[in-house]
Amino acid sequence: MTNSDSVSRVALKKITPAVSGAMGSLHTAAVSAAQDAKVESEILELIRIRASQINGCAFCLDMHTKDARAKGETEQRIYALSAWRETPFFNARERAALALTEAVTLVHDGHVPHAVYAEAAEVFDDEQIAALIWAATVINAYNRIAIATRMAPGAYQPVPKKD
Repeated sequence: MTNSDSVSRVALKKITPAVSGAMGSLHTAAVSAAQDAKVESEILELIRIRASQINGCAFCLDMHTKDARAKGETEQRIYALSAWRETPFFNARERAALALTEAVTLVHDGHVPHAVYAEAAEVFDDEQIAALIWAATVINAYNRIAIATRMAPGAYQPVPKKD
């Protein structure tokens, strides 16, 4: 892993390939669950960006804002995401997913309040809520990996869209 300090950090993928592979498999399973549940891919990118903003993960912010743009997300919505409650740019499903993501990310601060869960349950079914929780959990884990190993942002390029 590339890092941005002068102190070399452990290369998790190299040192613990089985664990790294398991994390990749968890990510793949979470994405598959979201697709099976018909959770919009745009919502998944918003989840990844918002959790990464909260956690201060520059690597994941770089990656997921690029992925979101490559999938057609607007600059306006990406820029406004940290203040999503104050904008008219997000629909009810996106707002519920963002509130749930923030609660899962900041679980130490009041756990996941009943009101946040109830808001999500109004616009998502159980399978979709499960997929949202997994998506938030996976990106939070990846944030911690990237931050702990000081993965440097900037080099990532999204896979080009196929027509």
